[in-house]
Order: sequence, then C-alpha cells, then structure tokens
Amino acid sequence: MLSATHTLTDASTVGHVYGRLVPTLALLAIDQWPLGFEPVVDGSVVGARFARPHAAGSSLELAARLVGLLGAVLLGIVEGAIIAFEMAWETWWALVLGFTITGAVQEFVSADRLTDYLGDDDWRAVAYGSFFGASSSSCSFSAVATTRSLFTKGASAAASLGAFQFASTDLVLELALVVLLLLGWQFAAAEIVGGLVAIVVLAIVYRRFVPESWIERARSRARSLEEIECATCGMRADPTDEDTVVREFDGERRYFCCDGCRGAYDPTTDREAVTAGPELFSGDRWRSAAANTIREWDMLWRDIALGFLIAGLLAALVPTAWWTAVFGVGAEGSAVRLVSNVVLGAVVGVLTFLCSVGNVPFAVVLWQNGVSFGGVLSFIFADLLILPLVRTYRRYYGTRMAGVIFVGFFLAAVTAGLAVQLLFGGLGLIPPVSEAGGTVPGTYTALLNVVTLPILAVQLYAALEPAQRRRLGNRLAPHVAGVLIRSYLVLRRIAYALEDRGLK
Repeated sequence: MLSATHTLTDASTVGHVYGRLVPTLALLAIDQWPLGFEPVVDGSVVGARFARPHAAGSSLELAARLVGLLGAVLLGIVEGAIIAFEMAWETWWALVLGFTITGAVQEFVSADRLTDYLGDDDWRAVAYGSFFGASSSSCSFSAVATTRSLFTKGASAAASLGAFQFASTDLVLELALVVLLLLGWQFAAAEIVGGLVAIVVLAIVYRRFVPESWIERARSRARSLEEIECATCGMRADPTDEDTVVREFDGERRYFCCDGCRGAYDPTTDREAVTAGPELFSGDRWRSAAANTIREWDMLWRDIALGFLIAGLLAALVPTAWWTAVFGVGAEGSAVRLVSNVVLGAVVGVLTFLCSVGNVPFAVVLWQNGVSFGGVLSFIFADLLILPLVRTYRRYYGTRMAGVIFVGFFLAAVTAGLAVQLLFGGLGLIPPVSEAGGTVPGTYTALLNVVTLPILAVQLYAALEPAQRRRLGNRLAPHVAGVLIRSYLVLRRIAYALEDRGLK
C-alpha cells in the first residue's frame, strides 16, 4: 500500500481544510490503488516493492480506481469554486467601498504636490509618505509607477521607495477591510502595526545603509528612461500592445495602458487639490472620481479573481499534512518554528504572481493550515516582491538599486512578521484558527452587497465616454420602459381587484 511507505499521503493523517473531505477522498482512492506498494519483510528490514496487479479483474479495478480519483478531483474543483465564491461574497461590498474612496482621494488630492512633503530624508517625510501612500492606489503596479514619478521629481528614497510604495499597497483601506472580513480584527490590527514596523525598517535601510551615490544614480536612470507612459497612471504604455489605448487631444497624442485610465484622464484642466468649497460637489469632479474607481477595478480585478480562485482550489485539494511538511520546521512554539514561518511566508509571497488584495484569500488558506500568525502577515507584506515587479525595479532603477529594493522589502516583511507574532502573542491577541474571519454577520453582508451593486453600476456608467453613454442609454431605454409599463399594469390590476372588494 502507498501509505505504508509515504506518510504524507496517509489518509489517517490528513486534516480537513475548511471542513471538507475532498483531500481525504482523493487519498483513499490513491491508497487503494492496485498498482501501489506492498510491504516486504526480510528479516529485520522492512522494505517495499511494486505489487503485481491481480490477474482477474485487474483492468476493471484499475479503471474504477481511476474514475474514482478523477471524480474526487472534479469534486474538489467544484468545491474550490464554491469556497472562492463564498470569500468573494463576504468581501464584495468592502472592495466597492474601498475602491470608491480611493478614486475620490485620487481626484481631490494632487499627486504633483506630494513631492513638496517627501523631499527631505527625515522621519517627518517618512510619515508623510506613509500617510499619502495609505490614501493612494492599492494596485502594486500603479503604486510602483507613482513612486517612480515622485522619486524622479526629487522625493527622498526613504519617503518614496520605502514608505510611500509600501503604504500604497499594504496600508490601504480596501486591503484592511478584506483582511478584517476574511481573517478577523486581530489580523487587521496586526496589518497596521506590522506595516508601521516595516516602514521603519525600510527608512533605516535607505537612510543608514544605502550610499547617496547609489540613490542619485538610480534617480538619474529613472529620469533618463525614454519610454511611452500612460498619461493617467504613469505605467508603461507600449504602442504595439493591443491593450494600449491611443487618443488625440488638441492635436497631441496620448497613450493609456487601459480603458480605465483613458476614462479617468481629464485633458481640459490641470486641476489642483480641493479640500473644501463648492467644487467638492461638482458633478464633473465626481464623474472623474468614478472613472478613477473603475480604473482601479480594471487594474486589479484579474488579480483579485485569481486570488479567490487559487485560494479556493488550494483549500479544497491540498491536504493539511502537505502544508505541515513545508511550514512545520522545528518544534511547536520554538524559535526555529517562529523564524522559519515568517521567512517561508515571505518566500511564498515572492513566488506567487498575485499582489495586494489578491493575496488575502491565499493568506486565509495558509492560516487555516497551521502557518503562524506572523508567517501569514509576512506573506501579505511580500506582495511588492513578486517577480514582475522586480523586473520593473530593474528597468526603472538598475540592477543594483533593484537588489536594494528587494532586500529592503524582504527584510521589512520578515521583521514585521516577527514583531507582530511576538507582540500579539505576548498580549494574547492571536485568535484560534476556528475563530478567524466572519466579522460581519451574513444578513448584513447580503444587505451591503445589494446596496453596493447599484453604486458600482452608476460608477461604470459615469466612467463611460459621452458617446458610449448615449449608445448604452438607447439600448437600455426600451427595456426600462417595458419594465415600467408592466409594473404599471400589475399595479393597476391590483388596484382594480382591491376596488372590487370594496377597498379604495
């Protein structure tokens, strides 16, 4: 039997992920495989060899086992999709709310003026960078592009490459809301505390250990790059890419990395930041804010959807024993286990291709399968270390500064994970695995999801160009009119029926 020589696939040692039985069913099917191992005893030595298939009915039995295994896998895929939908349902309203606020902040806060606050290499500039970053976009790629713009305009490395870039992905509102809903308030609080620790680590790295000559050389390289950029977010917009949108404004050609950035671009005015006055209630301003929100969705929806789907499949198909084999280095509660979990959590974060909000469902799976509190946080904080972003760092700043950025973010993620593990563990705030998540009751979740759905629909409509809105209105008008007419006829019949019964 296979389980006689491979303890990792012994069905008796497999725990249930999210209470499901799919991994156990699959392993039982494998465990009964007619071509598996059988134990061989030779004196005091216990070995194993391949067992011969039974002469009678072996082919039919093998086919049955294969069908059973395939059925278990298909059942696991369906179950993973259900888990993914459950996670998405719990967090839908939070994503709509977070992106709506982000879009408004981007409209009413001028990014060009941020450099005035981030130019110094002191703790005050680092604090400003953290605050402005937390109020910025949650998309890692957009955050990297904005950081490059600030850095080339004179912002210090500690305030821009460190504080602003980290806070704009790991301290934003939508990420905190998703962490709160899927992992619980303890993780949300630890995300804030750990994020501040990580920013301090990054500031120390850039202020104390990176020579000024390296920083200035990286700044010169970033300034000298001759590439076409998106007119809205600053990301690279390759004219040969089919996703690049090209438009002309007043005889000048503009390039956009996506339709969302095209909708958010305002060619008529270079508007300054507004914090008070009648312009806060301007319809044009809020239409632009809606376009910013849709741009955020356009940049992040693939990562978010993939994050939920991958997390669901991992929860349904991967046995707990496999996670234990990876993260179970050292005795429970030992320093080796503590350090190994936060380091491995950051390494797993580097190896994934997800970023920002899309990482949180994956973090839920890690937490449910025995990864430590600090290890889960270090995984979340490693979202700026995925390989596509590392290539972007190298293109922007050169190989040496890209290495500095990588080492700085990795060290920050590991240190922050260790800090929250020790602090929250010492205060007794680390929750049991069974109590994580589910902060908002199901009834309120359904109500909030229903309320936020028309909000997103209005934002989608407002982000369209005038010609697109007219075409959409012409298509929807007959359907809306039909619904209104049918509703009127139904109400009239009800009124007549009530009148016939003497009611007015």
